[in-house]
Amino acid sequence: MRIAITRSVSPRIAECELSHIERKPIDFDRAVSQHHAYERALASHGCTIIRLPDLPDMPDSVFVEDTAIVLRDAAIIARPGAQSRRGETESVAVELKKYRKLRCIEAPATLDGGDVLVTGQKMVAGISQRTNAAAIEQIGATPVRFRGCLHLKSAVTQLDDETLLFNPNYVDPFPNFECIAVDPNEPQGANILRIGDALIYSASYPRTRRLLESRGYRIDVVEMSELEKAEAGVTCCSLIFET
Repeated sequence: MRIAITRSVSPRIAECELSHIERKPIDFDRAVSQHHAYERALASHGCTIIRLPDLPDMPDSVFVEDTAIVLRDAAIIARPGAQSRRGETESVAVELKKYRKLRCIEAPATLDGGDVLVTGQKMVAGISQRTNAAAIEQIGATPVRFRGCLHLKSAVTQLDDETLLFNPNYVDPFPNFECIAVDPNEPQGANILRIGDALIYSASYPRTRRLLESRGYRIDVVEMSELEKAEAGVTCCSLIFET
């Protein structure tokens, strides 16, 4: 069974943590509607949706990807780099322990799941404002440097076993992978969600979508405009794994 863990949008999302973009008004009702459509897209690709308890006082709590890394034989409970987010992990751990043995990042290490890219049996982790070298050592990942964006997965994500989508201004090409660059007019477009053989992508980046479709990729498009104002991407709002 394929599980997708999600959490509802906090009514305080407009107070979210921001690092690299200007704060803009967020339409809460529209964000909720977009999140529901996102969950429906996950379900259409075989995911059973498990919603975590609401955390209305935690503005970033919809972005569950940052709270854990789910591997085949274990789940690593993160210690988010933003102190305001550390209360999000408890309910994630309660749910994940039903499916995996748990490991926890130990202080003073900090880790956001959005900084970790799992490619097959290998983990690559970005050193960022939210993830430090101590955490990368704890999880046994290969460290990589990136720039200009919040998380590693803002700079690079996986299209298939051999191919990555990336922004060359944010991160260097990965060895042993074909790396497809986003359209230069869409610098935030490197975040794509792979579910098995399916790809979910934001409607905000049509040029990059057409580029990928010209290469034979089939793309399921979702609206993410309000959540993107909180520095989010399509990977941010779920933890997806097989049981």
